[in-house]
Amino acid sequence: MNAELPHVVIVGCGFGGLEATKVLEGAPVRVTLIDRSNHHLFQPLLYQVATAGLSAPSIASPIRHMRRHQRNLTVLMAEVSAIDKTQRQVHLDDGQTLTYDHLIVAAGATHSYFGNDQWQTYAPGLKTLADAFKLRARLLSAFEKAETLADQPAARDGWLTFVVIGGGPTGVEMAGTLAEIARHTLKDEFRRIDPSRAKVLLVEGSDRVLAAFKPAQSAQAQAQLERLGVTVLVNSRVVGIDETGVELQRPDGQRERIASHTKVWAAGVAASPLARTLDVPLDRAGRVIVDEHMNIPGHPEVYVVGDMAAAHSVEKDGSRKPVPGVSPGAKQAGRHAARQILARMNGRSEPAFRYRDYGALATIGRKAAVADLGSIQFSGFSAWLFWLFVHVYFLIGFRNRLRVFADWAWAYFTFQRHARIVVEPQHQGDPDEA
Repeated sequence: MNAELPHVVIVGCGFGGLEATKVLEGAPVRVTLIDRSNHHLFQPLLYQVATAGLSAPSIASPIRHMRRHQRNLTVLMAEVSAIDKTQRQVHLDDGQTLTYDHLIVAAGATHSYFGNDQWQTYAPGLKTLADAFKLRARLLSAFEKAETLADQPAARDGWLTFVVIGGGPTGVEMAGTLAEIARHTLKDEFRRIDPSRAKVLLVEGSDRVLAAFKPAQSAQAQAQLERLGVTVLVNSRVVGIDETGVELQRPDGQRERIASHTKVWAAGVAASPLARTLDVPLDRAGRVIVDEHMNIPGHPEVYVVGDMAAAHSVEKDGSRKPVPGVSPGAKQAGRHAARQILARMNGRSEPAFRYRDYGALATIGRKAAVADLGSIQFSGFSAWLFWLFVHVYFLIGFRNRLRVFADWAWAYFTFQRHARIVVEPQHQGDPDEA
């Protein structure tokens, strides 16, 4: 690779980083892609791994294999510890330093516990495959633990109560799937407990679930959840989480404690801590405030895209609308940043970034989903089919698409989930999770 060519460093191989890499294929640049893992993860289906519906290889692909034909690309599996925008350097945690001409930062987001980081031990979130494996072990181990406590009803009920915190798409999908597992997947498999008597609670601090959707669709989603057996608690703020339960505060100020050993956090995200090393203005979620080309102030060679960026779409009338933190937004921003790099190398500039909104989807469970395609909204079985085919289509690789489609078809007709192997049971308070 010609060392005299401009060097583009991309941090993170999520949706934004991957799309930027594709745009730069064949361009007269050297590209270095850095990621802490060796795979690209299709995060919208991560909850399916956590709930034993899919195996990890179905939604993850090795980066080197995916981009093996891109001759101007070098892939490094490493952790970025800091970025020095003045010296144009990226520092790795092993002491290495990379110098760049152009930088695209797409390091994603992490969980936000709103200042209560101690809750993470008891209510894990879901961002990585490692998170999914641990959460799957917790969920399945809870039923196993309850089976050993059949003669202790009070203790058993705490293991058969699942609390999902956060009524966004991830929380809704997780709650609906847990209800299906309890009522269908595990049917006839236990002798001392009845899994269908498990309680699944979805806790949301605002007045409705799926707040990003229209109110009518939120109501439809809640009705579908309740038909699946999920108890939806809106206007309920979490004020405490410990090993054995969750404490909620109602609008009237009254507090209620729910005994539960298994909690899932889906209530908030914060930008990667890497954002703070850029020493630029951040919003309340820790995201980098970028301009119409995804650049940070004063540094047109540095781009921030995806969940790390507080970006706006410049509409035809000149107005600015926030770019939602969803995969299409990250993909479009990544492509824009890469095209802007190539344009500036040729002495010109791309038009201001404009987000193209293709709509929003959320699945709730078997034959239950909501879809908002702008002028068209629908729910139920048709929305579920649409959600299924959209997600299969956007998976990377024919093999993954075929595998996921086959797994879902099998689950639809049999209610079974094949990825239910637990290597090491996990419970709240285990030493390796503290």
